[in-house]
Amino acid sequence: MSLSAEPVIELRDVRVNRGGNDVVHDIDWTVHPGQRWVLLGANGSGKTTLIRIAGLYDHPSSGSVRVLGELLGRCDVRSLRRRVGFVSSAFVDLIRPDLVAADVVMCAINASLEPWWHTYTDDDRRRAVESLDRLGIAALATRRFGSLSSGERQRVQLARALMTEPEVLLLDEPTAGLDLAGREEFVADLDAIGADGPPMVLVTHHLEEIPATFTHALLLADGTVAVQGPIDEALTSATMTRSAGLAVTVERHDGRWSARSRRV
Repeated sequence: MSLSAEPVIELRDVRVNRGGNDVVHDIDWTVHPGQRWVLLGANGSGKTTLIRIAGLYDHPSSGSVRVLGELLGRCDVRSLRRRVGFVSSAFVDLIRPDLVAADVVMCAINASLEPWWHTYTDDDRRRAVESLDRLGIAALATRRFGSLSSGERQRVQLARALMTEPEVLLLDEPTAGLDLAGREEFVADLDAIGADGPPMVLVTHHLEEIPATFTHALLLADGTVAVQGPIDEALTSATMTRSAGLAVTVERHDGRWSARSRRV
């Protein structure tokens, strides 16, 4: 990876103020091609705010935001969003339960929730099934979304995000509410697409959910960056203790991370 390549995401001096209080402030963060980032921090630290800004769903109160070379505020956001894959556990509630999985994925072509809003071709439907097959879940193509398990729904949503071949993939707590099997299947999916897939940013509360192929970490504390950089340097017991506000021990085994509280 060459750092001379144009950044995928570039935030400079970003601040978000709501009701007179800074949700995040003094944020400088750059994601380069080939990188896969995890965003960590306690509840209320600003993780979701940052990823929604990167996904072009929120605007900062001040500072500059560039996504895929386009400056927020001077670009067609609706067009630019089509180049950004976004996965969120909250999105599942917006999908009509009796839609079949292939239609949920296919609708990504027009960033819509319903197939009857646009005209689709047999080739579009074939591509949707191929996107499901990329994750090994083509058998779900004709299943109704509401009949799927929580883990299956999240994997269908990931297939939807990949349908348009996004130039960056953003994931906001995608494993929230999943059981162990569902979480591990989703983490394996991210690892599988990591080698030849787009740059990624994952928001999570849990180190156990970080795929082994992730390269960088950004830790937030009190609405600003506590530390960021290559994951082995940024993710330590000391930095996680600062970010979490709790004394923790961080370990890594076979590429996967874990954290547990410790007495001080």
